[in-house]
Amino acid sequence: MEVTDIYKTITKSSPEVLFKDRNSKFFGYAFPVTTEDDVKQHIEDLKKQHHQARHWCYAYQFGKQEHDYVFRANDDGEPNNSAGMPIYGQIQSFEVTNLLIVVVRYFGGTKLGVGGLINAYRSGAQMALEASKIITKTVNVEYSITFDYKNMNKVMRIVKEKNLKIINQTLELSCELTILVRLKESPFIFEIFDSLYEINIKNLND
Repeated sequence: MEVTDIYKTITKSSPEVLFKDRNSKFFGYAFPVTTEDDVKQHIEDLKKQHHQARHWCYAYQFGKQEHDYVFRANDDGEPNNSAGMPIYGQIQSFEVTNLLIVVVRYFGGTKLGVGGLINAYRSGAQMALEASKIITKTVNVEYSITFDYKNMNKVMRIVKEKNLKIINQTLELSCELTILVRLKESPFIFEIFDSLYEINIKNLND
């Protein structure tokens, strides 16, 4: 089975979008997040910004691959599954992760019914994602390579040949490199260094 090592996300918050239905206003926002603390902070900020609103409904998803996704949908007082899940449905539809979508509702005096709410929250989330810049990123593995200075040329030749990204280095009598490798290529790169005499490689993600 082929390893999937790319995912789609956003790196900056979307502009505010607005969906209206029978005088109710739904403001949509998308934020890049990687922790529940990030989520709480954005929701607190929006509650201050929209302190007269009725509902702050949201959905989020963390994780870079399907098997490690963490997600949550919150209706915040709207009828069950009429807000959080339609928002989460758009996260799935756009195939994005590591983000939070919040749709803030101001009640306009006319009830919309469950169908109307589902449409409004889905539309608010969709508009926020359409207004966002969605980018594709790779899932990477960090390796630490340790070796004596005398083996420097041997290591650096492989780094250059394989076009590996060094994110940290200590080059003294005892040397250490931290390299970033795409998940798909990681077993192959590990094997190369692991087979070399007097050179140690360790996976920092384990």
